[in-house]
This record gives sequence, structure tokens and C-alpha cells, in this order.
Amino acid sequence: MSEKVKGKKIFDFSLLKRVFHYASPYKKRLYWSITLAVLLAIVSPIRPLLIQLTINNYVRNGLANTLIWITILQIGLLITETLFRFYFSFITAWLGQTVVKDLRVAVYHKILGLNLSQFDKTPIGTLTTRTINDIESINDIFSDGLIPIIADILSIISIVACMFYIDWRLTLACLAPFPILIVATYIFKESVNKSFIRVRNAIAALNAFVQEHITGVQIVQAFAAEDREFAKFKKINKEHRNANVNAIFAYSVFFPLVEIIIAISMGMLVWWEARQVLSLSAQQASELSGKIISFTLFLNLLFRPLRVIADKFNILQMGMVASDRVFKVLDNDDFIKTEGEYKPEKINGKLEFDNVSFAYIDHRYVLKNISFSARPGETIAIVGHTGSGKTSIISLLNRLYHIQHGEIRIDDVNIEDYKLEALRKNIGVVLQDVFLFSGSVMDNITLRNESIPKEKVVEAAKLIGMHEFIMKLPGGYDYNVMERGGTLSLGQRQLLSFIRALLYNPSILILDEATSSVDTESELMIQEAIDKLVAGRTSIVIAHRLSTIRKANQIIVLDKGEIKEIGTHEELLTKGGFYSKLHEMQFTKHTGLSKNVSI
Repeated sequence: MSEKVKGKKIFDFSLLKRVFHYASPYKKRLYWSITLAVLLAIVSPIRPLLIQLTINNYVRNGLANTLIWITILQIGLLITETLFRFYFSFITAWLGQTVVKDLRVAVYHKILGLNLSQFDKTPIGTLTTRTINDIESINDIFSDGLIPIIADILSIISIVACMFYIDWRLTLACLAPFPILIVATYIFKESVNKSFIRVRNAIAALNAFVQEHITGVQIVQAFAAEDREFAKFKKINKEHRNANVNAIFAYSVFFPLVEIIIAISMGMLVWWEARQVLSLSAQQASELSGKIISFTLFLNLLFRPLRVIADKFNILQMGMVASDRVFKVLDNDDFIKTEGEYKPEKINGKLEFDNVSFAYIDHRYVLKNISFSARPGETIAIVGHTGSGKTSIISLLNRLYHIQHGEIRIDDVNIEDYKLEALRKNIGVVLQDVFLFSGSVMDNITLRNESIPKEKVVEAAKLIGMHEFIMKLPGGYDYNVMERGGTLSLGQRQLLSFIRALLYNPSILILDEATSSVDTESELMIQEAIDKLVAGRTSIVIAHRLSTIRKANQIIVLDKGEIKEIGTHEELLTKGGFYSKLHEMQFTKHTGLSKNVSI
């Protein structure tokens, strides 16, 4: 999903067909829009023809009564054309927005199902651009793109045909400057198209930069990097400005040029008719007045779509560029496979890793031939230096990534055979980096699952010892924690995520550095809750603090993606190997104090 788009033609009918496939549920409105385009092409030249007829046959002969009816007919035609244009504009805009709605739902649903590896490789701001800006551009294919272009082309053909029918010589004279307009339109279209591509790339870069740096503003401020990051922002913003200025310059040159060409066409009309008048009788010359007025109106009607048709082609092409990017997201096959059909209501918790190897990129394995097992109700602790592969193990258990080799089984069933929802609802996770959404405490604990009653939430909060703290917050369980839980401390956010995990009563509990961000008092509170919680359920505990895993049935020591030792706390200390050294690093005493080194 690369952000760069070359300045090549993206307009192709297969892509256009795919866009219009999303309009297929609304065929009636689509057909109505095409019908209205045809009707507008038919109605547009009628009024100039009627004016010519009126001047030549009724005004010159003084038929006042007929003139009244002709005027009423003109007003009726004007109202009819206005209504056609209103409904045409409304229905094409409605189609565009409805397709945008459906596409945005499809893209967001797809993004939710992508493997985490895609988020490792793609900036969040880029995916935001795909879901919002690019999809909004697809709306232009309907409201300002293909269908309006068809309507304009039909109108141009209809008007030119009427002009040729009335006087083909005069028509050729009026259209003499058109080759200049065609060349200017092509240059304008190409220039604006390149600018639009630059604009889209700049928007994506801006979104990615702003999203990332607002999220990490604490780091920016903590390291006094505001000036450096602001300079980067100004550089990206300047590129966005320059891209738009280039487009504005093209518009500034093109539209005055169109006005000049219109003036030349009008001049050619006057010049040609003046020559005719000199060679005609007075009566014949008077008949030319109707033709001159009708051709003046024809030229105005002709140049109205010609002014904007090049712009509409650019809008259409940018809509196609945007749709190409959006469909790349929809076509991404690196998604979480849910084809497994095994969906038990409750699992027992027997767990097996059988020669599992895993790499995030190519064959750079971060886990190598990992094998271990746990019986239902056992607690497995995993320790190791940073980067040893501890978190990767639990990510694989949750099927957040796909393994390259080996097999992971729960209750003797390959996790790939589980229905994803059935697998994950039986696994509770408390991560080191707690993420809270903007919303109430209740929403963050239940994840807006309305089937969970408040009583169960309160019960889980009391088990953790958080109920009293929550009730002291303004609004209690309705307190708004703000984006990413910014109004709570790290420890408080950790405890809320712990309630979230407990609430679903999982058969397998994963604690990834669950106590690393809390103070001693909170750690003791969590440790008490863990002792109650792990009874009867399989638990995997990843911990920096070795004091939290003494009671584990098995301790797995990882180093560089490989298992170095497996055993109980006492067995591993007796061996004097990796675990013993890690333990010694943490609990070597200096001046009577424990040296608590994170690993």
C-alpha cells in the first residue's frame, strides 16, 4: 500500500466498472441520472431555437398574442430545464455519497481484519487517508465526474448539431478558435492532474505525520524536539501548499484563456454575419437578427460545459486514482483468516506449541522451534531479555499473526481450525501498553458490549480492588477517560484493562508485563487478584519482575527466540543457568537494597 503514485494514466474501464459495481444496488437512480443527462441534452438547444423562431416569424410580424404564448412556453422550458438540472445534480450527489458510505464500511471492515503485520508496515495516517480522503474522492466520480461529463458531452453534441443544422458555414466560423481551446484544455488537464497527484500524496503525508506526532506529543515535548518536528511539519505543509498553488496557477491561466476564446468566437460570429448583411436586402438582413441572437445563446450554452469539462476529467481521473488506492486495501490478502469452523462455547485450556517458528519479515525468525505444553489450569511464565520473543508468543496464540512453521494447539485442536471469534473470546489479554478509547470507564471495560450488565462490571472491579477508586471519579463508571486514557495514570489504566480481561471470564489468561507499570501497592493488589483468577484457568505470564512468577508451574527462559530452559523456579535456580543469572541480576544486594533490574 505504497503512498507514491506515478503520474501515469490510472483511468481504465475495469477500475471504473468496479466502482460502478457499488452503485448496482441503486440501479434505478443510476438509470434516472443517465436519462436526465439525455433529457438535458435535448432540452438545452430548444430555447435558442424558439427565440430565433419568435424573432423571425412573430416579432417581425407583430403577432402580440402569439408572443405571449411563446413567452409562457419559454418560461415553462426554463423551469423544466432547471428542475431537470436540480434533480440531476441531487441524484448524482446522492449516488456518490451512498457509494462512499458503502465503500467506507467495506474498507473499515477490511482494515479491522488485516494482520497486524500490515499495521507494522503502513503508517496509521495513510490508512486514515484511504478511509476518509480517498474514499471521499470517489464521490466525485458520480457527482462531478463520469455522469456529468456524459451529460456535458451530450449537450455539446446536441448544441453543435443544431448550429450546423441552422447554418453550417456560420458554425464553422464560430468554431474556428476551437483548436486553440482543445490544445489549451489538454495542457490544462495534464498540469492539473500532476498537481492533484501531488496534493493527494501531500495530504497522506500530512495525515500520517500529524497523527503520529500528536499521538507521541509527550515524547516530543519530553525531549524538547518541538522545533525540529515543527520544521518537518512546515516542510510537508509547504509541499502541500506548492502542489495546490500549481493547480491554482493552471486554473488562473486556463479560465481567462477560455474567456478570450469565447470573445473570439463572438467576434467571428459578428464578422461573418456583418459580411452577410452587406450582400442581402433589408428584409433578408432583418431575418439574420434571430439567427445572431440564437447563435449567441448557442455559444454561451456551448462554452458553459466546455469551461469545466477539462476540470471534470481531472476530477474523474483523481477519483480513479483514489479508487485504485482504496481497492488496493480491499484486495490486500494479508488478512486474518477466519475460515476455521470449530467454535466451542468454552475451551478447557490445554495448550501446546509444537516446533513453532515465526518471522515478522521474510525469514528473519524471531522464534525458532518453540515447543512447550500446559495442562488446563497451569500457569506458564515466560522470561527473557528484551527482544527475546516473549510478546511474539502471545501474539501467535491470539492469531494476531500467522506462523511459518509448526503448530499451535488448544485442546488438541490447531488454532487455525478455530473460528476466530470463538478462539479470542476464550482468551483474556492484559498488555503492557494499555490502550483506552475516548469514552466512559464503563465503555472501556465492556468495549461497548451492551449484553454485559453493570453488576458484572462492578463485581470484576471489586475483585481487582478498583471499585472504590472508580466511584471516586466524577461520574463514577460514566467518567470520560479521554483519548488513550490521558486523564488516568499508567497504573490506573493497567488496572482497568485487568478488569476488562476478567469480565469475559477467559479459559486462558495472558498477562504481558501486567505489573510493569504499577506501583508496589497496585502490584500487590493485582497479585492477590491473579492468585484468585488463575485458579482453574490456564495462564501465561510474561514478567520483568521475577518475584511475580515464583508460583508458576513452569518457567520458560527465552533468549534470541530460542528456549534455553524450562522448569519450576526452584529447579531453574538449582541448574545455575540463564534463569539463575537473570535472578541474580535482579536480586543482588547492594548496601542492603535489592537491585531491581528490568529484563
